[in-house]
Amino acid sequence: MAEFRLEMRGVSKSFPGVKALDNAELKLRSGTVHALIGENGAGKSTLMKCMFGIYKMDEGEIYYEGSKVSISDPLSALKLGIAMVHQELQPITERSVAENIYVGRYPIKKLLGFLPVVDHAKMHSNTEELLKKVRMNFDPRQKLGSLSVSQMQSVEIAKAVSADCKVLILDEPTSSLSEREVEALFTIIADLKRENVSIVYISHKMDEILRISDEVTIMRDGKYIGTWDSKELDTNFIITQMVGRELTNLYPPRDNVPGDVIFELKKFTSINPRSFRDINMTLRKGEILGIGGLVGAQRTELMEGIFGIRSSSHGTIEYMGKTLKISRPRDAIRRSIAMLTEDRRATGIFPVLSVEDNVSIASLDKYLDLGFVLNNGKINSLVQDNIAKLSIKTPSNKTLIKSLSGGNQQKVLISRWLANDPDILILDDPTRGIDVGAKYEIYCIIADLARLGKSIILISSELGELIGMSDRILVMCDGRLTGEVKQETATQENIMALATSFE
Repeated sequence: MAEFRLEMRGVSKSFPGVKALDNAELKLRSGTVHALIGENGAGKSTLMKCMFGIYKMDEGEIYYEGSKVSISDPLSALKLGIAMVHQELQPITERSVAENIYVGRYPIKKLLGFLPVVDHAKMHSNTEELLKKVRMNFDPRQKLGSLSVSQMQSVEIAKAVSADCKVLILDEPTSSLSEREVEALFTIIADLKRENVSIVYISHKMDEILRISDEVTIMRDGKYIGTWDSKELDTNFIITQMVGRELTNLYPPRDNVPGDVIFELKKFTSINPRSFRDINMTLRKGEILGIGGLVGAQRTELMEGIFGIRSSSHGTIEYMGKTLKISRPRDAIRRSIAMLTEDRRATGIFPVLSVEDNVSIASLDKYLDLGFVLNNGKINSLVQDNIAKLSIKTPSNKTLIKSLSGGNQQKVLISRWLANDPDILILDDPTRGIDVGAKYEIYCIIADLARLGKSIILISSELGELIGMSDRILVMCDGRLTGEVKQETATQENIMALATSFE
């Protein structure tokens, strides 16, 4: 019997202008959780897409159960017993849970003895059994689009398990999950380990990696750095190996001094009675105002209300002492308010457009000659300036944004709004799914903006990030503001106490 269930040897892969993998390798043992970590752009997802047959390797070999194999497409991988849950979900929202799980491989029966049709009864029965196996209480006939993002991710995991896989790749599986859902996922992973499944676990969350992994492989700049027993590692060692340097501080020093109040909400209430209600808050010039709370606290919905994505039933928004009427995002943008949304793939980037297009798209009216002709020279200058200022790693400004790492995509989106020179910048989980090195760069950008007098509203699901970056923290629970914590007295305990203050 082979020592490793699966081996990848000498894998290289290039894209135009970028060498994504350079002689990379990975060795998986049976019945273990193998963490694969590295900065955004290190090549983790690219290596897994080579394993799963989405990308064709330029060089390299794959051995499965001791035999050399050729994986030309995902179907070939599934037939071998390799399944993958992608970081960026692609659900078929108008179809049922069962149809999403069995898409492309529906159970078939013969109608009238010869006409092949989908056996819906068998599909629903199989799905019901499968959902019980992975501890998910969904109706197989329920439309997928009615579920939350985290529930859709759970369905994707069930889909992978349904393939009776021996190797399961989980790419950032907890990025959209609540703490309770993360615990449920870890229970599923423990069950799969007992069934001798090999699990590749990609994550930027150090506590998760050290808790559930048996071995850790670290990559940097497309290269294999090394593999270690997870029991031998600590967070500092992992970060140093990931970024190739020692990070002495997780958060940059800040010397911003908040000024006068420039923005205020009074009794601001959503048109949806289940959403935010009676919100009173102020924001000062040059302040970083943190917004904390658990999943479902309505933090994002409140920010979308401010930005005109959601409607309010009553209450007022005041800016520089004047009442604003914001009924759509264009109104907010014209009032010098910008918003970086939580899900960069769904509501942020334009994946089929270039870096240049993604940076300039919200401010094109500033670069018109004669009122209707775009000045491409000025646009190019704007983009090049932002690429340099924010250290965006891209082969050129004409590169499609979808080919950049998550951290660099996020910097492009920040550049988009900075091109409008906003006074208020709303950042909704700006470092979600981003490695520790890229996080620090984004923290530095936020601190610099506050120093320049920009006012920042920072939503974060990471309590350490809120405490490390905010001047004040407002905490929400069930659509209400339940308290305020000052930076000098903020602790995870007092924030969590306010975040669970249900009426």
